[in-house]
Amino acid sequence: MNPQCAQCSKTVYPMEKLNCLDKNWHKACFKCEVCNMTLNMKTYKGYNKRPYCSAHYPTTKHTTVADTPENRRIGKQQSLTSGVKYHKDFEKQKGNSYSTVTDDPETMRARRNDPQRSDLSYQGAGPPESRRQTTPGEHPMLPPETWRQMIPGELPMPPPAPHGGPEPASGPNKSTSGMRAIYDYTAADDDEVSFVEGDVIVNYEVIDEGWMTGTVQRTGQSGMLPTNYLEPM
Repeated sequence: MNPQCAQCSKTVYPMEKLNCLDKNWHKACFKCEVCNMTLNMKTYKGYNKRPYCSAHYPTTKHTTVADTPENRRIGKQQSLTSGVKYHKDFEKQKGNSYSTVTDDPETMRARRNDPQRSDLSYQGAGPPESRRQTTPGEHPMLPPETWRQMIPGELPMPPPAPHGGPEPASGPNKSTSGMRAIYDYTAADDDEVSFVEGDVIVNYEVIDEGWMTGTVQRTGQSGMLPTNYLEPM
């Protein structure tokens, strides 16, 4: 026995039968409930087992809730429960979080230099930061075991001011004397220069306690150099 169409309630024969939404339809009767646009298996959307087009498909709407004392009490209780859970999670994760550090070029260069500084510390040279406080007669750019072996006359001393003339102005220590490399160094940034043990550095200028600029005499390259890899000639 042939079934009836869910739209027109007439008999649906196999040649015009469309089975969808658990019902049988004439192909011509399978239309949108709102605009009566003819649909097919690719264009329809079902809602409560009735076909709709995309434009008239029923959407979920928010229900207005009356602001009664009971609803306010429930909302306040939920807020307190959320606060307790947040505090519990905060106490649980305390000490396990990490601060975000901007990945700028200076930070990247310091990160690349950390393994080399650690290697220097292991070898006994130590990073420049560990030698900021110097005793009288100590050279600020050399490890203690190096400057102790040098006689005072070999330490580079600033030229005396001429009699009656002005005192030399404070500023970067620029010198035409040479520095000798005591370790190999591979440049970690574009403004740095690579050198090997024994290379001579000329025309150097101290930037801070850890870095200077200069020219490698062997290669003729100029740039930034770490002071704790060098010693005065």
